[in-house]
Amino acid sequence: MPTLSEIQDKLRRPLELERAQGCQNRAVAGGMERLLDNFARPFPKVREALRGYGEMDAPQREDALTKALELLAPQQPAPRTPTRVENRPALPAQDDSAGPLPAATELSRVNFGPGAGKKFTALGLYTLRDLLHNYPRRHEDRRALPSLAQVEDGQRVTVEGVIVAKHRRTPRPGMLILEATLENAWGERVKCTWFNQAWVERGLKEGLRLIVSGRAKRFGKSVQVAAEHMESVGEGSLSSGRIIGIYDAKDGISQDFVRKAVHTALNRVQPADYLTQRWRTQYGLTDLPDALWGMHFPHDEAHLERATTRLRFDEYLFLELRVLLQGEDAILMGKRFSATDADMQSFEAGLPFRFTNAQRRVLYEIADDMRGEQQMARLLQGDVGSGKTAVAACALYLAWRDHYQGALMAPTEILARQHYDSLQRYLGPHGVRVGLLIGAMTPKLKAEVQGRIAAGELDVVVGTQALIQEAVQWHNLGLAVVDEEHRFGVMQRRKLLAGRPDVLVMSATPIPRSLALTSYGDLELSIIDELPPGRTPIETKLIQDTARRQAYGFVMRQIREGRQAYVVTALIEESETLELLAASQLADDLRVLLPEARIGLLHGRMGGQEKDEVMERFRARDFDVLVSTTVIEVGVDVPNATVMVIENAERFGLSQLHQLRGRVGRGRAQSYCILVAGEHSQKTRKRLKIIEESTDGFVIAEADLKLRGHGELRGTRQSGLDELKLGDLASDLAIIEQARELAKYLLRHDPTLSHPGLAYLRSELQARSSQVAYREVI
Repeated sequence: MPTLSEIQDKLRRPLELERAQGCQNRAVAGGMERLLDNFARPFPKVREALRGYGEMDAPQREDALTKALELLAPQQPAPRTPTRVENRPALPAQDDSAGPLPAATELSRVNFGPGAGKKFTALGLYTLRDLLHNYPRRHEDRRALPSLAQVEDGQRVTVEGVIVAKHRRTPRPGMLILEATLENAWGERVKCTWFNQAWVERGLKEGLRLIVSGRAKRFGKSVQVAAEHMESVGEGSLSSGRIIGIYDAKDGISQDFVRKAVHTALNRVQPADYLTQRWRTQYGLTDLPDALWGMHFPHDEAHLERATTRLRFDEYLFLELRVLLQGEDAILMGKRFSATDADMQSFEAGLPFRFTNAQRRVLYEIADDMRGEQQMARLLQGDVGSGKTAVAACALYLAWRDHYQGALMAPTEILARQHYDSLQRYLGPHGVRVGLLIGAMTPKLKAEVQGRIAAGELDVVVGTQALIQEAVQWHNLGLAVVDEEHRFGVMQRRKLLAGRPDVLVMSATPIPRSLALTSYGDLELSIIDELPPGRTPIETKLIQDTARRQAYGFVMRQIREGRQAYVVTALIEESETLELLAASQLADDLRVLLPEARIGLLHGRMGGQEKDEVMERFRARDFDVLVSTTVIEVGVDVPNATVMVIENAERFGLSQLHQLRGRVGRGRAQSYCILVAGEHSQKTRKRLKIIEESTDGFVIAEADLKLRGHGELRGTRQSGLDELKLGDLASDLAIIEQARELAKYLLRHDPTLSHPGLAYLRSELQARSSQVAYREVI
């Protein structure tokens, strides 16, 4: 929906015309009727003040416009009132001398320690509010960890203790076993083991207190734990002696960092509750501060339960408000294109291939949107290699035919260059002028490209975040294509969409249809569910880590045939130091196993430009094997790479494994994916068999949804963009109905939520909507 400032701007222009001309102006009158029909629906008092505008004389019109602008004057926000949290758990003291801060405060303005800014950006967190609503994905009870005497064989356990001994074994070449003996508070000892994870060794020091989770194995009276997760515990730790949250984290970001940051935020922010006492009582809900403390640091199960109930209710309430506000009456005007069948056929005729039926169907859906007056906001999903770029190129061609500019925004420079090359091939022969704008350009070259954009001398511009810098002024932007949008921050998307162009979002991440329709609320959905003919399916093989030597023997044979390979591993402990160590150790391991191969490294501590350089060198065949502890950039095209080896495959989600597999199979040669499982349980084998037996990303995503639930599938929308972090559509019917009841009540009594008493509710709705919505709400 339009913002207040937009409506005000649209009313000031006719007021200036009336004052300047002092006479009847039919064009102004006609434009006013259109404005009232399309934009002023949420402002009934403004519509009333301007009723009959076409029949008024000049002085009456001037009075009516002045009154309408007064009605749109911003109101004073509701005063902030501090709230008291009852039963707050005892936690380490926090220095509050700096005083409370608004939830909208940027994280960069609060001292969270060295390197915090980079970590928050990686997590997609930008404000204190983002941090507070970054909920744990699960909780672990560490108040009274079990006595080892009570642990059963095969049970998943968490143990805490001090390292009293450590040992490393290499039973055979290519296999490393690390062992650390922990002594707990009862004097009991437990042996923890790590297989082929050399980087862990640096973090195992005698005297260090550790928390380790994993599967227990009994050998008589002794217990051994196959470590899956570990944390070191320091003084004043937030990680032991209570119920603790386990957060979605990334390589190089520890659980302890996230917990301390959240604790700081909870102490510094006094969140205003957008639900009144009356509504909280009616639906049996706790207040917001208590809910946030209970979600992050609950003092018992009851506290966690009431926190979850309240925050889950909030998710559905704001989802229902947004859906109701974006009904048929909430039409947001966009650009309008001709998008003729003849133009689409002309574009296809210039391609070296024919569109598949799925591509053609999706193109007609896009063209229908582009022909309409309403702003297009469409999600284009398609598996790796399904031809999304060609479809996007056709849409950009249709915009160019109507003399509009087009933009394609990619998350990395290497992907931007790749798209630039593709669009040059697709659009260049038609006379479309394609430009590139990326951060690595010299200031002089950047200024030259920016000047050509502003002058309308470039028709389509491909770029990274450089596209949304303030120096970029578009001549007439009509269509914005955003590739892998979940990689961008909220404000980045908003800058690109400021002029309200039509929007096409491309994603190769398979998302189940039900989840996509919830997660991407305001985006229409198009799916390319067919691959071009002649594609050779990737052969996938699941092996145990005991067969690693044979797997790398196969890799070496491929290298001798002139091919290249990726090797990716998952980390057990999130730490930048350990990540670098992991990459280096794995590369050293492979130099023993693959003595003839040239090996390159890619890891999370590298900057964006350094990563791009490594990928470019790999694409130029400067080395045969690329070792990575991070997910290789989505969409990167290295046609000569035919093998993907994924170590510790059980640590990845199925959809993530499918994405990694999609890095190979880009050329004509047969490609292979080898999944190396470090865990040998039947459950793990059954899960990884799904990847081995299917190459359909949507089938895999549905299986992942069933196995892990949508709350853990949020890798599909990074940066915390999924609205339902806590909700479960399958089992929350009663809460959904209550939330919908309240949403309908609110909008029935105040269709625009403009009452001062709803200021906080309205503000929170805007904050949540800006994170998931492409069209505007309120």
